[in-house]
Amino acid sequence: MESNQQIKSPGKMEVVEVLCMKGGIGDTSYAQNSLLQKKVISLTKPIIHEAITNFYCNNFLATLRIADLGCSSGPNTLFAVLEIVTIVDKVCKKMGNQLPEIQVFLNDLPGNDFNTIFKSVSKFQKDLEKIMGAGAESCFVTGVPGSFYGRLFPSKSIHFIHSSYSLQWLSQVPNGLESNKGNIYMASSSPPCVLKSYYEQFQTDFSMFLRCRSEELVEGGSMVLTFLGRRSDDPSSKECCYIWELLALALSDMVGEELIEEEKMDSFNIPQYAPSPYEIKCEAEKEGSFTIDRLEVSEVNWNVYDGEFYPSDAHKDGGHNVTMLMRAVAEPLLASHFGDGIIDEVFSRYQKIVADRMSREKTEFVNVTVAMTRRG
Repeated sequence: MESNQQIKSPGKMEVVEVLCMKGGIGDTSYAQNSLLQKKVISLTKPIIHEAITNFYCNNFLATLRIADLGCSSGPNTLFAVLEIVTIVDKVCKKMGNQLPEIQVFLNDLPGNDFNTIFKSVSKFQKDLEKIMGAGAESCFVTGVPGSFYGRLFPSKSIHFIHSSYSLQWLSQVPNGLESNKGNIYMASSSPPCVLKSYYEQFQTDFSMFLRCRSEELVEGGSMVLTFLGRRSDDPSSKECCYIWELLALALSDMVGEELIEEEKMDSFNIPQYAPSPYEIKCEAEKEGSFTIDRLEVSEVNWNVYDGEFYPSDAHKDGGHNVTMLMRAVAEPLLASHFGDGIIDEVFSRYQKIVADRMSREKTEFVNVTVAMTRRG
């Protein structure tokens, strides 16, 4: 993404190539800094339980196929699967049915750290044995690299789809963001045309997602999808954009000190859109293949350790916790555009900015969860 006089947003293929959480198991990896995402998965457990129960009450299957889309890497990947499979086991026992063979498909973009996932499958199987006994042998895990904005599975082959904190990521940086100078995302200072471009990209992507899943799910199959979202009608509201505005401040400081080229910053935009419940509902109704069973909003504090036990003294610093979370998410995108050399410095500055704001303001992420059923 070299800068030039005619600034262009990175195209779809470039985003597919660079969008991933930070791999491995090091201190700054997603695997070590994704407790907040785990908390969000736990919040949606009752909705997942209801969706699986409703499906299974009407369908007795010899084989149940489950897909987790945007699975990422680290403990959350198999935590989500463990939760889902455990629910299936409980529902079967309650109904007096034999546990079906369960095929689990873990999907993410090709750049995802699938190796870390596969290395932890044996531990997952042992955890499953403790809960299910011999039934754990009937669970099979497969990796499926590819974009969920295209087809991933054969027609009418999947029974249940889960996705958490993935669908806010767009297939590409929207076109027409040249006027979004000084920002890296939608912000209070972004012109209306920028907000429109982001929303239209979300509409295009989510409608394509729904179209593809409608082909792959069996009739009566269900999905539980959780977005990083917002309550407000304003797509540039602080509840969804503030976290990125603060990162833009850190980058702007470095531009002012000539540590980053201004053209580099002006050509960088985050490929993400945090939708409102209304926007999700509109796209689902427009596409027409699904009925919405539940549409709910929840919140989690930016600092996942707020009010919790601190595993170390470092975790008592909310600014540190949020910075590590955001670094695990954003570092691959930043490094691909600005280079590795700025990463430590930009997140050092970001931590100070975040800590200052958190000491003065209430800071929360908004989650929007929708449960849908494939129409017959």
